[in-house]
Amino acid sequence: MINSQNLTKYEKARIIGARALQIAMNAPLLIKISQEDLEKIKYDAIKIAEVELNSNILPISIHKPYPWKKQEKLKRDNFAKISEKKKEELEAEEEKEIMEKGEIMALANPEDEADEGFREEPREEN
Repeated sequence: MINSQNLTKYEKARIIGARALQIAMNAPLLIKISQEDLEKIKYDAIKIAEVELNSNILPISIHKPYPWKKQEKLKRDNFAKISEKKKEELEAEEEKEIMEKGEIMALANPEDEADEGFREEPREEN
């Protein structure tokens, strides 16, 4: 049987790529990385995803079909489980942080976006 810790290079690439995309779209990091280390890797989302994968913190499972018509569910089982209460506390904390740092954007009006010096003249039909 295949050990659940042995992923193929294709599975690793797929997992790292998916997680790097999430990180690039401002998903919260699942592992604490110091500011020095982030600067050292130049905030590269792929390298952060690799660190998360190698630390066994990603809650990702893989279903592999085998030639003998048997499927095995491979699961990274070394991730920390968080209670619902702790999740709610973390979400409230993150929401508070977003509200403090975020800025409120006003809705754009078409009049604001129109160029002041440009006015469209009515066309004459021939």
